[in-house]
Amino acid sequence: MSQVPAARRALAVLRHLAAAPGPLPASAIARALGLPRSSAYHLLAAMAEDGFVAYVPEERRWGLGVAAFEIGSAYLRHEPLERLARPLLRRLVDRTGEIAQLGVLHGAETLYLLKEQPPHHATLVTDVGVRLPAHLTASGRSLLAHLPPAQLRALFPGGPLVDRTGRGPTTLRALRRVLAEDARRGWASEDGHVTEGFASIAACAFDHTAHPTAAVAVTFRRDARPPETWPA
Repeated sequence: MSQVPAARRALAVLRHLAAAPGPLPASAIARALGLPRSSAYHLLAAMAEDGFVAYVPEERRWGLGVAAFEIGSAYLRHEPLERLARPLLRRLVDRTGEIAQLGVLHGAETLYLLKEQPPHHATLVTDVGVRLPAHLTASGRSLLAHLPPAQLRALFPGGPLVDRTGRGPTTLRALRRVLAEDARRGWASEDGHVTEGFASIAACAFDHTAHPTAAVAVTFRRDARPPETWPA
């Protein structure tokens, strides 16, 4: 039996959830796509097994899963994003004398796509191709701060968050507080959350649908630029 109709229904579910402001009940998904309710439940369950959708039990609703975010991040890697960002990063390096980086979300991690740095600068762990916990990096937090709450829950479903230096948020509640402040001021910072003695400031760029797409960060030695000199 051909699998094409099933694949089309799965893609229709993904597109419908992507266009929705938040998770939806299975009945609403079935009604919008013209599917029998039983078929919608079976389809959602199969998609959840592969991580493309996630069930939010306290709301009895379905939202996009981590696999959907991974595909979205992969799309960015296939676009000429690096070519567009490289001149901007070079100007940042020339202006600040510090390391500038481009990062995107890859599931619950920050994936670094591009890095520019001045000569003879210290080597960092955040090199091109490296992935780090998004909630610890300034780039990741600047992107997470603009995600809908349901998508944030899908990325961090429960349990303690990874901490590298003892300074980062370790619970989803603590992370939400930090992200609320990041969203309010329009940029994110981390002070020793990734590497002791280094800090970063980042801001994200949005696509034509106002979805956070990528982040540009500047990383520097903390003793050279104390917090009182950072943007207000």
